Amino acid sequence: MSPEKMIRMANQIATFFHSKPHDQGVTGVANHISDFWDPRMRNQLFAHIDAGGAELDALVLEAAPTIRRPKAA
Repeated sequence: MSPEKMIRMANQIATFFHSKPHDQGVTGVANHISDFWDPRMRNQLFAHIDAGGAELDALVLEAAPTIRRPKAA
């Protein structure tokens, strides 16, 4: 998927969870991405975050440490 689409999808999830109390929002973003994004999508997200995370919502960046990283092949 294009980087722009991945960023847009992650930010849409964060936008929804901004309506929750902050801690629940962080947990919600992490859980949603961990549960519903396939390993390739999560790898792409982590590569983008490792490169600086440009344009990602702050809630996504805060949730990143608790998003499940895919196992190495």
